[in-house]
Amino acid sequence: MADVKISDSIIYIGADDKELDLFESQYEVPNGMAYNSYMIVDDKVCIMDTADIRVSDVWFENVKRAANGRAVDYLVVQHVEPDHSANIARLMAEYPEMKVVGNAKTFTMLGQFFDIPDLAERAVTVKEGDTLSLGSHTLKFTMTPMVHWPEVMMTYEESEKVFFSADAFGKFGTLDTDEDWACEARRYYFNIVGKYGAQVQNVLKKAAALDIQKILPLHGPILTENLGYYLDLYNTWSSYKPENEGIFIACASIHGNTLAAAEKLKEILEAKGAQKVSLADLCRDDQAEAVEDAFRYDRLVLMASSYDGGVFPPMEEFLMHLRDKTYRERKVAIIENGSWAPSAGRVMKSYVDNFKNITYVGDTITIKSALKADTEAKLEELAQALL
Repeated sequence: MADVKISDSIIYIGADDKELDLFESQYEVPNGMAYNSYMIVDDKVCIMDTADIRVSDVWFENVKRAANGRAVDYLVVQHVEPDHSANIARLMAEYPEMKVVGNAKTFTMLGQFFDIPDLAERAVTVKEGDTLSLGSHTLKFTMTPMVHWPEVMMTYEESEKVFFSADAFGKFGTLDTDEDWACEARRYYFNIVGKYGAQVQNVLKKAAALDIQKILPLHGPILTENLGYYLDLYNTWSSYKPENEGIFIACASIHGNTLAAAEKLKEILEAKGAQKVSLADLCRDDQAEAVEDAFRYDRLVLMASSYDGGVFPPMEEFLMHLRDKTYRERKVAIIENGSWAPSAGRVMKSYVDNFKNITYVGDTITIKSALKADTEAKLEELAQALL
């Protein structure tokens, strides 16, 4: 169990999974994943969410230790995704008098995931602004649909001014991972929550009306200091504004010639004084990190080989992710490679044309097989236009 101190009454009962390789079966997590869960001990004992099935035994040990012989009176279900709800049925069996608190969508979705015969009889349905008294602690519920599932709600504890934020303000990595918060929180946000910027903006407006001293997410560290820093980043991310000035080159190369051209473009840009140029090899680098960098910086260069009359698949996968996360508000340049019938540029442009508020930089540049003097001159022109 992670050594996490919240307060005398709010106890961390979550668990780290250091063996997990892919979160949601798609996101690389070299530092594992934290599944956060909390217990409030007052006149009534209340648990805030359960944990993933992979950490069930550890989680139940933590529940028993924190409860210290007392019965659990309430379970608040803020999010039904299985990495937080997997132990609900077992917990209900362990504490047969316990009530389950959620909203109307919570119980519909729980019924889809689990067979819990007495769920309806033990359900306490809440809506926006409802409160639940535990004694000296009072929970106030706020509905936050599509951050990032439709049933999600968040909870403000009024006496200690603690905000239980569900998946918002979460990050990849276990709690004992020593790393900068923003990097893995950014990758987490844009790949998991990124599509729902408008909904996150609504949450931030609600949060602004609260006196929040601590943010307790379902993944990642408890946030206790400089909360304005985290809130400001979430405001930037959810409004689709670039976080930093910079140029991100996303490259998908079959035999290395397109990648060599991408490296040359990076060299030219840096020689011309570009402060930040990031390059990703989409065939080998983490796609989720590439998505993160595309949103982080204000300019994007797409470089890909033609393939079967279309575009090399790693680039198409990348563009599909950007489409699904509603990429927008950026400057974009396109460079294609084709030995006999270049087609990559057309496909890349078909995706970008459907992104919102995109400004193209220059015309599509076509490389025929390998970079030559004429196309290198075009890279020089493009580099100047990108600055």
